[in-house]
Amino acid sequence: MKVCFLGHRTIEKTEELAKSLTEIIELLINKGYTTFLFGSNSAFIDLSWEIVTKLKEKYPFINRVYVRSSYQYIDKSYENYLLQFYEKTYFPQKLENAGKLSYVERNYEIIDNSICCIFYYNENYVPTQKKRIKPNTIFNFSTTSGTKLAYEYAVKKKKQIINLYKQKD
Repeated sequence: MKVCFLGHRTIEKTEELAKSLTEIIELLINKGYTTFLFGSNSAFIDLSWEIVTKLKEKYPFINRVYVRSSYQYIDKSYENYLLQFYEKTYFPQKLENAGKLSYVERNYEIIDNSICCIFYYNENYVPTQKKRIKPNTIFNFSTTSGTKLAYEYAVKKKKQIINLYKQKD
């Protein structure tokens, strides 16, 4: 059984969050979940990987899988590098022509292939504004949070969702 992790690029990393995440992952391992799917570019995913890696010492049978959103073809040296941190890595075929939205499609892929999705999702989060420069113009725009898109997709797909974001009182 598989679990995936999705969350914002920046999070408030606390001991309480790490403890809760550790307890949840260990509970899932004890329920038979053995494969953990990871993307990239998220402080929450980094924290999740750290915890799963530490728990791998206690549960050597669990597997960490890195699902790439770029680099469809990788050489053996890069694959060997990734396999120092994961038991497996792959690039989903459906991402071949996804372009700039490949991370969104990758997130959908890991949700589709998971029973349980562990999120760090704040519904009020707004991504940092980016500047787009075109000849003779500069304008700001805000993109939709990739985590929001993933969360909505997981809800639509009726996945088991655990959201570790806690609203401040």
